[in-house]
Amino acid sequence: MGRPKALVDLDGEPLVRRSLRVLADGGCAPRHVVLGAAADEVRAVLPGGVTATVAAGWESGMGASLRAGLDTLPADVDTVLVHLVDLPGVTAAAVARLVAASSGPDTLLRAAYDGRPAHPVVLGRAHWDGVHAAAEGDAGARGYLGGHPAVVLVECGDVAAPEDVDTPDQLARYRTTPR
Repeated sequence: MGRPKALVDLDGEPLVRRSLRVLADGGCAPRHVVLGAAADEVRAVLPGGVTATVAAGWESGMGASLRAGLDTLPADVDTVLVHLVDLPGVTAAAVARLVAASSGPDTLLRAAYDGRPAHPVVLGRAHWDGVHAAAEGDAGARGYLGGHPAVVLVECGDVAAPEDVDTPDQLARYRTTPR
């Protein structure tokens, strides 16, 4: 992308602010952001009330970010909704649907799009140690979630889109796709 994805502008807003707005509008509080590349620049565009953590080893992939995020959550939090900054098609309605389906520390949810599991995910505290142990490289929680019997898919294809924007071409297509 030529710069950290969190700072990529979409419709006049950095992707990180867009993601945080979607989370807030979907009912997520408190909001925590895990930073990596250009952490100081990204921190400078964060809205008030957001906790930021820099992931040690962030360059090794999203596994390091996921572990850092889980490690910094307060003791009174029993579920976390994990969202990625490069998914601009995820809407507040999808987030709200996942939040509504959450049922405490045993929760293990994945958004689904036409039945295919994707993001965001909701992880109850009972699963954090397993997710933490499995989060390596760019796999994040994929290894833990894949085939886990407790995973519940929450269909969101009617209110959101799962495509990520990893390249300038994908971002250009997203900008020109009717939504």
